[in-house]
Amino acid sequence: MPEFEENAPTFAENALGKALYYSQLWAQQSGDLEENAFVLADDSGLVVPALGGAPGVKSARYAGPNATSAQRNEKLLNELRGKTGNDRAAHFVCVIALVSRRGAEAVVSARADGSILESPAGSGGFGYDPVFYFTELKKSFAELTREEKNQHSHRGKAFRRLLALLPQLT
Repeated sequence: MPEFEENAPTFAENALGKALYYSQLWAQQSGDLEENAFVLADDSGLVVPALGGAPGVKSARYAGPNATSAQRNEKLLNELRGKTGNDRAAHFVCVIALVSRRGAEAVVSARADGSILESPAGSGGFGYDPVFYFTELKKSFAELTREEKNQHSHRGKAFRRLLALLPQLT
């Protein structure tokens, strides 16, 4: 399938745009969405208020379109060099949009609060996980077990919110 270009200014607009785009593609290819079919899409990223919200909706493209996670982390750490305390505060955001043949059914969001470390820690996870310190558990996201990450991450929280809404939508 052709990719959706995520160029909206907010996570919610990107998630909803993506869900609507893929539901339309599905309808074009199969004739229509089935009565009880849903398409969901998410947009997620890291927000650092001291950087004006960057990387934000451009989290995946923060260091350029083909940059690796290590390159994005390096750019982030360089931009925060010399900053301390609240200037290193950050949060992950996840917005999930759910659409049906009727249109948008739900848009839910969640976040995980923490701060940016001065250097990467841990070998798990992906993206910004090695530099994101989750204060509640005193570990980087890359140091969390799968169970801890599912319980505390922005994505885990957002998906649980969406799951709680599903019985009302079917």
